[in-house]
Amino acid sequence: MSDQMQFIVEKLNQEPFRKSYNLITFDSLESMQLLQLLNDVLGEIDPKHVVDIREELPEQTAKRMLTLLGILKYKPPGSISDLSAFRQGLVTGSKPVIHPVLHWLLQRTNELKKRAYLARFLVKLEVPVEFLQDDTVADVNKQYEELMEAFKNLHKECEQLKTSGFSTAEIRRDISAMEEEKDQLIKRVERLKKRVETVQNHQRMLEIARQLRLEKEREESLAQQKQEQKNQLFHAEQRLQRAQLQLKEMHHAVVDSKPESLMKKLEEEINFNSYLATEKIPRELESKKKSVYFLQKTVAEPAMSQSDLNVLEVKINEVNAQINQLIEKRMSKYEPIDSKFSMYRQQASIISRKKEAKAEELQAAKEEMSSTERQMLQKTNQAQELEGSEVLKGDEFKHYVNKLRSKNTFYKKKRLEIAEITAEYGILQRTEELLKQRHEAIQQQLQAIEDKKGISGYSYTQEELERVSAVKSEMDEMKGRTLDNMSEMVKKLNTMVAEKKSSLAPVIKELRQLRQKCQELTQECDEKKIQYDSCAAGLESNRSTLEQEVKGLLEECIQEESNYRYVNCMKRNLEIQLQRAKEEMKTYVSQDPQERRKAIREQYTRMILEQENLGKKLREKQKVVQESHGPNMKQIKMWQDFEQLMECKRECFLKQQNQTAIGQVIQEGVWFQSGCTTQRGTSQGWRTIDGCKYGTVVPVYVRLCQTGRYARLPHTLALTCEPQATSVALKIAS
Repeated sequence: MSDQMQFIVEKLNQEPFRKSYNLITFDSLESMQLLQLLNDVLGEIDPKHVVDIREELPEQTAKRMLTLLGILKYKPPGSISDLSAFRQGLVTGSKPVIHPVLHWLLQRTNELKKRAYLARFLVKLEVPVEFLQDDTVADVNKQYEELMEAFKNLHKECEQLKTSGFSTAEIRRDISAMEEEKDQLIKRVERLKKRVETVQNHQRMLEIARQLRLEKEREESLAQQKQEQKNQLFHAEQRLQRAQLQLKEMHHAVVDSKPESLMKKLEEEINFNSYLATEKIPRELESKKKSVYFLQKTVAEPAMSQSDLNVLEVKINEVNAQINQLIEKRMSKYEPIDSKFSMYRQQASIISRKKEAKAEELQAAKEEMSSTERQMLQKTNQAQELEGSEVLKGDEFKHYVNKLRSKNTFYKKKRLEIAEITAEYGILQRTEELLKQRHEAIQQQLQAIEDKKGISGYSYTQEELERVSAVKSEMDEMKGRTLDNMSEMVKKLNTMVAEKKSSLAPVIKELRQLRQKCQELTQECDEKKIQYDSCAAGLESNRSTLEQEVKGLLEECIQEESNYRYVNCMKRNLEIQLQRAKEEMKTYVSQDPQERRKAIREQYTRMILEQENLGKKLREKQKVVQESHGPNMKQIKMWQDFEQLMECKRECFLKQQNQTAIGQVIQEGVWFQSGCTTQRGTSQGWRTIDGCKYGTVVPVYVRLCQTGRYARLPHTLALTCEPQATSVALKIAS
């Protein structure tokens, strides 16, 4: 999204918009400003849309923009519901809708300009069929379509001329540059000719250099032809070797083969392929589809924890156990142990499994064989690339070994010859050294004789003169080659210039004709355009009037239809009411009392009487309640006072009892005594009394604080344990 906004801001800051936005200011634009910006971009593409959107209604703006976007073939993302959201967003100026439209428009502005220009003339006006029944309208429509086709053809020709690559300015620049190069080369050739004219026999030397150059070119062409023929020969040999190899393989395959064996092999292959096609592959495909379905279902489900997986595993184990039990029940029910069919079924299943295993092994062996063949072919190609020949097999390899042995003997013979030549070379080297020593001695003698005669350095000067003359001859030969090359280059340039002129002459001539034709077509196009505009304006005015009439008639039709439906509904309601009134009168006038009781009048009469009786009873009850209200309230007040009095007496009794207590239980404990065992326990805890029987009465003693003696309480505790219990626990409060 940021890249999209960055691109939009960069394009808007350039020509022809020059908005000087940045990302923050562009993102802070309001909906009306965004719509105006979109309208400016559309106006740059089609000048008819250069308007201020504040001067037109939002519906008109949205309709105009949607029409132009449809002509420009803009496809908003999403489905039909998204299209409605796109229209709503375009009306309200929503950013998620406007930003992609701006990005799409600014990416291909030039292309959309061309499309909008063509849409002005190529978007066909839809004329209703009933209007085409008129001869005048039909003729005008036909003429309109012919003009549209003519415009298409003219536009295509114009585009072809623009993209043909023939530009007179470029051709003139090329010609002027080539003429300048030609003048420069002529001047250089003249300068070189003047320099060469001073050399003796320069014409003969130039002729010899030209012949040498021609021979070299011929030698290069012959070498190229020789290389091409070598390549062709090499490819032909490779094809021949491949064909021979294929022929040998076919011979080996056909040897010791009969029609019956070939038919048997074909039948076996057909049976295997039919088994794969009808049984194995469909089964594997079905299993793959099931696994894909289960995997998709698993992916669509929410993530599962380890506890969920454990629960599923437990369920799977339970289901498998149930399946095994059902299979055992079915086998015990339908397949007794004594039945022979179970044995046959087991054998058939074993054979089918073996068949599947063998088919898989055969398929794997075939795949391995094909991969091995591919590797062998790859290795063969690598060997051919390295050595340039096929890999030998069988008899060819034996022949190659024999040939290699003969070459080995030949190699040994040549090696002996090389050893002899090497020895001779050593002798010649020694001879050369001796000759050099003799030459040096003779040179020293010659130097001494020259010094004696007074002409020292004569031999050295002679050698230098010979060397200089050799260098001069080489330089002269090089100059001749250079002059020859220069003259050849001048000839080539002259021929190139002549060829360019000859090739460009018809093009320039054709270009003049095309330019004239283009002017004529442009003038004709302007005239046709004026005719088209006038015709389109007339048709547009007629269409607008007809649309207004049709709109008025449609509104009138809708109004009349609504009135008709309203009247029809009122009529149906009145008919229903009239029918109910007739049925009521019929029931009311009927002599049958049962029928008369079903009448609505009788029903309402009964309901009125029931309500009157109920109201009378309620009034009587109200009167009784009003009469007894006062005494009842007095009685309630008396009972409340009595309750307060008793509560006060209870509190006074409890307070007096607490004050007159004889002693209190201390923390040393309480004694329990029974007929069996006496236990001592604290006043706050549980203590057990062992050896008690059901219903045993336990006397309770307390220790008095003043005297320190134990006194028996005036009441006893009865144990309420079960009959079989041998001990009981008591809780004595302080």
